[in-house]
Amino acid sequence: MKEDRSTNGPDNRSWFEKISQVITGEPKDREQLVEVLRDSEQRNLLDADSLAMIEAVMQVTEMHVRDIMIPRSQMVVVDRDVPPEDFLPTILKSGHSRFPVINDTRDEVAGILLAKDLLAYFAADDIVRFEIRDVMRTPVFVPESKRLNVLLHEFRSNRNHMAVVVDEYGGVAGLVTIEDVLEQIVGEIEDEYDIDEDSFIMKYSDDHYSVKALTPIDELNEYFNASLDESEFDTVGGLIMKAFGHMPARGESVSIGKFNFTVLRADKRRVHLLQLTFGGSAPKSVLASANQNSEN
Repeated sequence: MKEDRSTNGPDNRSWFEKISQVITGEPKDREQLVEVLRDSEQRNLLDADSLAMIEAVMQVTEMHVRDIMIPRSQMVVVDRDVPPEDFLPTILKSGHSRFPVINDTRDEVAGILLAKDLLAYFAADDIVRFEIRDVMRTPVFVPESKRLNVLLHEFRSNRNHMAVVVDEYGGVAGLVTIEDVLEQIVGEIEDEYDIDEDSFIMKYSDDHYSVKALTPIDELNEYFNASLDESEFDTVGGLIMKAFGHMPARGESVSIGKFNFTVLRADKRRVHLLQLTFGGSAPKSVLASANQNSEN
């Protein structure tokens, strides 16, 4: 008995449909378009990175703000009525460049503060009164359900980098940045703390290093002549997660043995990059320079 080739295998389109596509040269739906693109990549008409970005762009049109937003609990905010000397440590520790300004609660976002707007105040020779109301920008609010491609268009046309996300009841659900959207297309946007692909540890000084979370514990032990426990986890990231007891956000710190680890980069699923120092907390200047480009 002959096998029915039109209904078996991963591609069950009829021979007529296939011939029609060849003749017309036009894909009939998204699946056929992806197939054409992947075929182009296999024939070296399109490189792998370009194919990945095109497919990511197509996925972005189906994603919503709620899929990538920074949750309300992880938002780094500034209190409108607090003097800059009090919230400066928070700004330095986070490494962000934009901060929601709140009134009494996180549901009352009054504006957006750019870290650069503090430069004139701290650079002034004379003590001047700083009024955050004079420099904060008008916040942009978007619903959780907004599609990412629409949000990206609005970011570009309005020249905004951050939006406050609200739920169906008008409460603040989180925030989203233009970088969050772009990373869905081009992958993780890296900064000056990035380490070469072939290495796990980068040295900046005798007591300041960057360490990938995927660094094998035995390699860290060998590098620093240490004896961190290798029995339960293979990587530094696993050890860090156990020490925190939760999914840490950027800027959170924990000490293990003689090491102080500070999270430099993480998403909602895992930690990516850590700062390692010895003996004391991480220098504020170090954390301040770990800026995630246009994030926050």
